[in-house]
Amino acid sequence: MLTPELQQARDRLLAQRQDVLARLDRLRDGAGSRAEAAVRHFGHPEDSRAQVDLEKSMEMALDEHERAELAGIDAALARIADGRYGQCVDCGARIPAARLAVAPQALRCLRCQDAAEHRTAA
Repeated sequence: MLTPELQQARDRLLAQRQDVLARLDRLRDGAGSRAEAAVRHFGHPEDSRAQVDLEKSMEMALDEHERAELAGIDAALARIADGRYGQCVDCGARIPAARLAVAPQALRCLRCQDAAEHRTAA
């Protein structure tokens, strides 16, 4: 049985997941993938090849971002299920409730997240 806090986090994550899926559906307009939607929306004879290629590239980048967002949400739901939710994956410290309220899929405490971002930027 989940604590009220964990149930609330789970509910937020499920709502966030549903929002991402709904956004994908609206953007794709039933076309399947973003690239297919881009071709349908921008593949008109008057469009230049460069314009269509740019739109496809942008759609693929957005698709990758949304896949990563869904993966983060699904990973947070898995951490709830196995009892690791709210624990920093780097140092093991408890992630503050305020951080989880803003970013329920957070993997790290602020200190470790800052360090990870600095490592990535270097």
